[in-house]
Amino acid sequence: MCRWLAYTGEPLQPAALILDAQHSVVAMSQNSPLGAETVNGDGFGFGWYPADDREADAAGTRHPFVFRSIEPAWNDQNLREVSRAVTSPLFFAHVRAAAGPPIQQTNCHPFRHGQWLFMHNGAISQFGLLRRELALAVDPALFPLIQGTTDSEVLFHLALTFGLADDPIAAMAAAVRRVEEAGHAAGVKFPMQGTVAVSDGETVWAFRYSSQGRSRTLFHSADVQTIRSMYPDADRLSLFGDHAQVVVSEPLNDLPGVFLEVPESTVAVLDPEGYHHHSFLDA
Repeated sequence: MCRWLAYTGEPLQPAALILDAQHSVVAMSQNSPLGAETVNGDGFGFGWYPADDREADAAGTRHPFVFRSIEPAWNDQNLREVSRAVTSPLFFAHVRAAAGPPIQQTNCHPFRHGQWLFMHNGAISQFGLLRRELALAVDPALFPLIQGTTDSEVLFHLALTFGLADDPIAAMAAAVRRVEEAGHAAGVKFPMQGTVAVSDGETVWAFRYSSQGRSRTLFHSADVQTIRSMYPDADRLSLFGDHAQVVVSEPLNDLPGVFLEVPESTVAVLDPEGYHHHSFLDA
């Protein structure tokens, strides 16, 4: 389906993870050993929150920027330029393998609304059959903001409808349950599949869930202090601050213990305090 990465921590050049890691997101776009598809070349997206407080609004909220393209990530010079030109304390990157909706910029992740970023790897099964009912469940005020044709963007707007700004975990649960209700009513046995990342610019919520209980892969990094104690001679760790955290579809390197798998039916919450897990729709 797709591969994605989210980073939060001290401001960092995104290229360090998007381009320069051993198994970077761009490398995953060409060869994804743990993905449903080996190649993810149907466009990409990069969303980031500014590091400079002067770019916040009057309420102190930082709003993200988004760069999306239908080019394969490995073939886009602009991605290389932008990901080295900016620094960011929180950013998303996504490479797409289109499963049906056309290859166009409005179908590339991440999606944005206000201060929120959202991206998804997976699918709503038989979305064409469920699309009308799910779209009608979106708040009428939000419906005109849907620009593309993907199931992922509808899922994002369902989460917004169900209160993403107030309680991201409860809102995502309600959105997924709505998908499952519509799917089961239409005879779709396993309606929901995938991993989802969502952020308000301060916290990252990373969900791993599928109706079948066989979700796409998802990992996050161990805390930096633990990694440094395991690999004291790893010069590359000097790039990262004490609060750096990464959540990603598959590990960025082959070092044992650096990346921890997110369990099935779990949301990993990454914030300035570290990471913690909560069960997600495991009943």
